[in-house]
Amino acid sequence: MTRNLILLMLSVLPAAQQVAAADFVVRNASVVDGTGAPARRVDVRVAGNRIAAIGELAPKQGEQVVDARGLVLAPGFIDTHSHHNRGLEAHLDALPVVSQGVTTIVIGQDGFSELPLTKLFHQYDTTPAAINLASYSGHNTLREKVMGADFKHAATAAQIEAMRRLLVADMKAGALGLSTGLEYDPGLYSERAEVLALARAVAPYGGRYISHMRSEDRKVWDALDELLTIGREAKIPVQVSHAKLAMTDWWGQAGRFLGMLDKARADGIDATLDVYPYDSWHSELIVLWPERDFENRATAEFVLGHLAPADGLRLSEFDPEPSLVGKTVADVARLRNTDEPSTVMALIRESEAANTRAQVVSRSMDERDIAKLVAWPYANICSDGTLDGMHPRGIGTFPRVLRVYVREKKLLTLEQAVQKMTSLAASHVGLRGRGEIRVGAAADLVLFDPQTVSDRATYTSPHEQSVGIARVWVNGTTVFADGKASGAHPGQVLRRQGAR
Repeated sequence: MTRNLILLMLSVLPAAQQVAAADFVVRNASVVDGTGAPARRVDVRVAGNRIAAIGELAPKQGEQVVDARGLVLAPGFIDTHSHHNRGLEAHLDALPVVSQGVTTIVIGQDGFSELPLTKLFHQYDTTPAAINLASYSGHNTLREKVMGADFKHAATAAQIEAMRRLLVADMKAGALGLSTGLEYDPGLYSERAEVLALARAVAPYGGRYISHMRSEDRKVWDALDELLTIGREAKIPVQVSHAKLAMTDWWGQAGRFLGMLDKARADGIDATLDVYPYDSWHSELIVLWPERDFENRATAEFVLGHLAPADGLRLSEFDPEPSLVGKTVADVARLRNTDEPSTVMALIRESEAANTRAQVVSRSMDERDIAKLVAWPYANICSDGTLDGMHPRGIGTFPRVLRVYVREKKLLTLEQAVQKMTSLAASHVGLRGRGEIRVGAAADLVLFDPQTVSDRATYTSPHEQSVGIARVWVNGTTVFADGKASGAHPGQVLRRQGAR
């Protein structure tokens, strides 16, 4: 039997002796339970949608037996910053997600969410996907709803109160907390006091604060201070979204970044981060211009010299000239016979004139910093990915961590990596009953080959499916096996505990 082969044995017994169809026992696996404890060779029984027993287990009559010899059984991975809900209603199998071993996505990120969240939750309660889904309430969405097109100023007290009421309704519906994306419109124009007031509004509900900070480059230190101040003043847990140092001037200073977080934790602030294992981000080109001074050549020169080189800015969406998608700013400059600062300014001008977005995959981070962020004890893994985006993180993040940081660089043990993808991730976003293999926990599980699990997606081929993930269960039901989605959709909406 090959390492990736799973042997299923189902005995045929009289109906009276049959156990429920979903009941099964996994035998001979190396169980990494998500807590950081050493792997154990034990059996795991699932009854219905829960883990029923762990130990030396004799199969029951009629029970499915999964012989997982040579494979690792772990809790299903939890993606704490995901955009995989975009288009999910048309792709309920969520193949790019489950093929990574991910069983739960946390959405409502970067300050953008469905409003009200009851609408989204009803949709997936009625028509579930293959994966579980939880959501934050997004500040940008609240601000847009209240302020409309007139958002380029500080909110009034009345406007903040209107946002607060919408946020409280989302919290009562089961939101995990408040998310912000302060590099984006309209949140870019908010003041600290506005964000703090909304963060305080989630505290009575046990909510949390997660942020795409106000800056990840020029003013990253001020932005991190803002996040930590919110944690201190609102007295809620705070998390840095997709932590990075996206400016060459700050490369090598991950220790300073983590030092600020460590000091905050020592002062009693529950501060954490999530991070993805890539040196490029994917977003709107305009976020590199926080002053929105798109015609300022000095800014364009600074961007290309300090934030992202022209050959590291690859267009992923450009409606004014779709043939440019996949090309870098350097490529476009050569095609147009223009210099690089003029070219990048022209791309923004053209997209703004067409009222569309210029999206880019931008190479802006240093691997040494990424490794330090990944290794920090209070860092968990996220993807920031989408179902069909131009960044490989959408389909490769979790297997990549297992390949690069466990098997190749040995930065993490297998147990540490799994913990960062499971129980630590669950703790950082406030999900209970997920992320561990223990009796009574939800049966979200992944079976994988630790010797071969690997990402295959790249920046030039971003949709290549990962390998080495043998089988995935969500709430006790198989959603992925033999490289394919099963067609089952047992996912649940995961509301914050205590929500009405």
